[in-house]
Order: sequence, then C-alpha cells, then structure tokens
Amino acid sequence: MKQSSLCPRFEKGMQLLGKRWTGLIIYQLLSGPQRFCALEAALPISGRLLSERLKDLEKEGLVHREVYTDSAPVRVEYSLTQKGLALGPALKEIESWCQTWIELDDVAQSGEDE
Repeated sequence: MKQSSLCPRFEKGMQLLGKRWTGLIIYQLLSGPQRFCALEAALPISGRLLSERLKDLEKEGLVHREVYTDSAPVRVEYSLTQKGLALGPALKEIESWCQTWIELDDVAQSGEDE
C-alpha cells in the first residue's frame, strides 16, 4: 500500500471541506447566524442533506447550534464557531479566484441576467 506524502491534517481538512455543499454552507454562515429555513432557502440543497452537513460541521467544531425554547415552535439557529470563522479568508480568496478564472457557460450566464 502506497503511503501518502500529504500532511495528515491537510488531508483530513480537504476531506471535510470537499464534501458536497460543505463549503457553501460555511460561506453562507460567514454573513452571520441563520435559522435552518434561511439556509435551506439560500442553498439548492435538500433539507435532509443540509441537516446532515450541519451535524457534521457541528461535530467537527465549525458550527454552533443554538436552540431557543422560549418561542413556539422552537427556534434553532446556526452560526460559525471561531474555528469556522477562521475559514473566512480562505473562502474569500477562493471566491476571488473564481471571479477571475471560472467561466460560466452561456446557459448559466443567461439565467443570471434575468
């Protein structure tokens, strides 16, 4: 079996961030705490998968889940922890790179113009 020459921490970080929708969820939460329904409306993702990704991010210490029982129905809000917020500069750099280097096909561009 070939041994990887990658740093194990970098490899684990890329596996975590490489999961589908994870980066977009973190990017969305960079703007501040949000309720589940707001995240679901902002992202083209099913509620089941969003819930699963949020649980993964909470388990990894990137997202904090706050339950407010003083209202009916119970309100749940998600926010980034310090560990999650630390990804902000990296995600902003990726966004900048995308603006410079990623081309959208004609179909995607015509949808944005409407």
